[in-house]
Amino acid sequence: MKKSFFTLLPTLIFSLTSLVQAQSVELKPEWETDTTLRTPESVLFEPVQKVLYVACINGSPNLENKSSYIAKLGLDGKVIQLKFTDNLNSTKGMGILGDKLYVTEMTQVAEIALATGKILNRYPIEGAKFLNDIAIDTKKGVVYITDSNDSKVWAITNGKASLVLSGDPLKGTNGLLFENGQLLIGNGDGSLLSLNPVTKQLMTLAKVSGGIDGIVALGNKTYMVTEWAGKIWYIHADGKTELKMDTSTQKISSADLGYNPSTKVLFVPTFYHNTVKAYSFK
Repeated sequence: MKKSFFTLLPTLIFSLTSLVQAQSVELKPEWETDTTLRTPESVLFEPVQKVLYVACINGSPNLENKSSYIAKLGLDGKVIQLKFTDNLNSTKGMGILGDKLYVTEMTQVAEIALATGKILNRYPIEGAKFLNDIAIDTKKGVVYITDSNDSKVWAITNGKASLVLSGDPLKGTNGLLFENGQLLIGNGDGSLLSLNPVTKQLMTLAKVSGGIDGIVALGNKTYMVTEWAGKIWYIHADGKTELKMDTSTQKISSADLGYNPSTKVLFVPTFYHNTVKAYSFK
């Protein structure tokens, strides 16, 4: 019997959807900074000024280190201001809310004026052990933070800290991303979790081989995530994972990455290799 177009339409839609989900990306090296960036842990793309902020630990990631700083770079990797903000304590993840930049220190979150680099406030997290990444709900004005050594997620709202989630299955929580009302959490066991902050409903989106350090959204529920040891993974909308780069044998880390969605360029800090590398999609 001859099938009509409308009979074939569901099959056609399914095939097109499968094709889109099967599409992947390849990473093409674009540039690498010089080594004036000391122990870069996190990169954040700022779309208004079109610059990069790089959180540089500048030494060991411990409580005693008070020499960390945030560098300001152009999109070509050239340093605009090496120490945009200085005298920080083991800086790691960053996020922007309004005209302020937020960055984690070991046991507190620093609030910095984007216009000047001046530290405006510091928000201590009670009992914090190793604050790591930041994600921001810009609509509600909430700054989310992970504590990797305590396996917790915190929130700062109007200057007040509150516990969002702790306990199983959280373990070595690190990378964070806020997208479409959901908080994505990079777990220490390699799981990419999705949390509804209101209902506390938690689900697993994908899993890679090790703890997830950085997460960026590429659109259509696809993501790039990094493992600190040197692996970059592409995550499909259906949860399928593809290893896109592995520099672990070279002892070149891939820490908390940044992303420019307009040019489709990733910015990956190499930690002890003391550079930031840029990759475009092809």
